[in-house]
Amino acid sequence: MKAIQLEKPQSFRSLDIAEPAAPGPGEALVRIHRIGICGTDYGGFLGKMPFYSYPRIPGHELGVEVLVVGEGVTNVSPGDRCSVEPYINCQRCYSCRRGLTNCCEHHLTLGVMCDGGMCERMLLPARKLHVSRTLTYEQLALVETLAIGCHAVDRAAVQAGENVLIIGAGPIGLSALEFVKVGGARSIVLDINEARLAFCKERMGAGATITARGDASELTALEAITNGQRADVVIDATGNNKSMAQALNYCAFGGRLVYVGITQQEISFPQAPALHRRELTLLGSRNARSRDFARIIRLIEDGTIDTGPWITHRARFDDMIAEFPTWLKPETGVIKAIVALD
Repeated sequence: MKAIQLEKPQSFRSLDIAEPAAPGPGEALVRIHRIGICGTDYGGFLGKMPFYSYPRIPGHELGVEVLVVGEGVTNVSPGDRCSVEPYINCQRCYSCRRGLTNCCEHHLTLGVMCDGGMCERMLLPARKLHVSRTLTYEQLALVETLAIGCHAVDRAAVQAGENVLIIGAGPIGLSALEFVKVGGARSIVLDINEARLAFCKERMGAGATITARGDASELTALEAITNGQRADVVIDATGNNKSMAQALNYCAFGGRLVYVGITQQEISFPQAPALHRRELTLLGSRNARSRDFARIIRLIEDGTIDTGPWITHRARFDDMIAEFPTWLKPETGVIKAIVALD
């Protein structure tokens, strides 16, 4: 069957791989219908993703159809449409035993540390499949992106009425924005890209936006929006070490700072005394949990989350290699690109 492999940074290739074996106990054979492209895929292509290994079949944002199930599988049946929870956890380590499956000590993410879904069919643990009777395959491929933001907002314990500053208006920042809105908090988005900010305001319902200029105007604007209080919660979705260091300065007294973006660079805090003076809480956010996938599917099904604005670019599977580099260019206005296998 056909597949696409990222053999090394900036080098995709098409190849034929063996058909998967029949599913064993607890497994399901699925057909891949849609694949979402995210920042991890871009980082892997550019050689900037710290957890990525090569060569690798990418693809972890997946809308799939169940073909065959193995012995003991009861949560899915042939013909079911599913979103895939791509975080393969061991179920045995200390983290897994405490329910922290998103940060399993032996964690493998499909398409990052092990081969993913940029192929026609694959075997998956059936426990990682989340069924919807009504969502399209494109919508199901969006669930994982939304789950990252959902978990980050949960980590911050965002409360209704709080001021939440989201730094970075890429897909992960936008997914956090969705759940800030769901929770009834006031959303503020900071980004360097004016077009992205307009999209946040006009299509995603952001409460306020701030243009990043790398100077004191950002803090001045934030204080004007928050009546001088700054943000109760700051979620940095940039993966930029300079932004991540500066983010501390935007936190209100007693505020929480969540890092959901990943950097390979050192982070230093010139304003470190503020951590103590304001009694701030610093949190990391990694991946998501099974409950997030089920919640997001319900929220899309009942119309609370509108997936309409999300998908801006599409490509056929056979055209993906040629199209992929164009999605890296800011002028193309990509929010989410989807690859179709049918």
